Amino acid sequence: MVEEFKLPDVGEGVAEGELVSWLVEPGDTVTEDQPVAEVETDKALVEVPSPYNGTVKELLAEEGEMVPVGDVIITFNVDGEADDGATAASSAADEASDAEAASSAAEPETADPEAVETPEGRVFAPPRVRRLAREKGVDIATVEGSGPGGQITEGDVTAAADASEEATASTTESVETVETAPAEDAGETVSSQAPTSVESADRDRTLAAPATRKLAEEQGVDLNAVPATEKREGEAFVTPEAVMEYAEAQKRAQEADAAALASGETGPRETREPFKGVRRTIAKAMERSKYTAPHVTHHDEVDVTRLVETRERLKPMAEEQGIRLTYMPFIMKAVVAALKEFPEMNAMIDDENEEIVHRNYYNIGVAAATDAGLMVPVVEDADHKGMLQLSSETDELVTKARERTISPDELRGSTFTITNIGGIGGEYATPILNYPEAGILAVGEIKRKPRVVTDEDGNESIEPRSIMTLSLSFDHRLIDGAEGARFTNKVMEYLENPELLLLE
Repeated sequence: MVEEFKLPDVGEGVAEGELVSWLVEPGDTVTEDQPVAEVETDKALVEVPSPYNGTVKELLAEEGEMVPVGDVIITFNVDGEADDGATAASSAADEASDAEAASSAAEPETADPEAVETPEGRVFAPPRVRRLAREKGVDIATVEGSGPGGQITEGDVTAAADASEEATASTTESVETVETAPAEDAGETVSSQAPTSVESADRDRTLAAPATRKLAEEQGVDLNAVPATEKREGEAFVTPEAVMEYAEAQKRAQEADAAALASGETGPRETREPFKGVRRTIAKAMERSKYTAPHVTHHDEVDVTRLVETRERLKPMAEEQGIRLTYMPFIMKAVVAALKEFPEMNAMIDDENEEIVHRNYYNIGVAAATDAGLMVPVVEDADHKGMLQLSSETDELVTKARERTISPDELRGSTFTITNIGGIGGEYATPILNYPEAGILAVGEIKRKPRVVTDEDGNESIEPRSIMTLSLSFDHRLIDGAEGARFTNKVMEYLENPELLLLE
């Protein structure tokens, strides 16, 4: 029996997700809860598990495609027995048709029983990578994967193909000469049977007049790569004008690359990539925050010499319990204590209902730089947790964010955010609010600086002190400048006197 599986709602408010990679292919045997795909949603990369025991019948979405929640992305043969043979045959036929290759090209994927029966011998590669391997004439079973869990990537296939080409360069050159010499006679055949060109142009074949084909040959242009400006008989039709336009564009690109190389550059002058996924989500959130809440940033600096000494004294005790004690839990404790005295800083404006929402809980977001962009894991109920628990939980959440294993629930619900710019050597910043929060605090690098110190007798002296910078951005609709400054002063008071944090 065939069962359809729809993309589930993997996060509150998420309407679509990008299908990053397939972890299975048609004909694979799967078990219930086995991950079958990786989907990127609002700031999280999540694995989508199979709801069935059976075999994969068909993959209905391409890697890189944005898929709406509720769309069918994969089908399964849930009995996993009677349909096995038909599934494998159908899979091989579909893949051979996609690449316009002979049916034998699909045999390496289905002929080897170990690929299904023994997990240790399986070849982990998405359909797109397998198709690339066929196009390049690479036996995918011989390729060593460098991706997660040994998954084979496009780069692995390309590297294997390059190595093979180097080993058989002279043979390849002679074959190419024989194949391309009778270009005029082979024009029709090339346009309808070259798998690589057809795949790149995403069309079955290209229609063109003989004169247009001859023009493409003279210009050194692959006719299948030329955008079709017309359709005839329901298929792509290329005109002479389109060939010349494409040839001119290629020429300009080659000249630009040549100029770049002549000037010492080692690559193309420009590259482009889709603006999507996590980066697009971050951009939209930043845009909404910046243009909804009027920002004001208050800067100050605090003497944290005693805090540095306290942390150094407590670090060995924390290490005995397997916990890496950073400055962040001290800062979180200081912020929570200040929020209790200045509750407006922990509030938010509900723009839709035109209400101020006062929150009597303290969920602290900790901004973390990751390879995918800025993420804000949330430490819930920070006021109910001790210093070591805060340190351990924060470290765990940040690690999960950087490894892209964090869940959507762990990235929402914060009432105030802290961002540490000191980790990369920064001092001051103007952080953008994590909307709809009313405040965000950026902490800078702790540096040794000379300061005037007054002793108990009123005598002044210049001493080297440990100084931390603070940058507080707040929503000026809700927080006045004086209140923002007083809140910062209260945070400073706790950081200057870390023993007060023990009372929190």
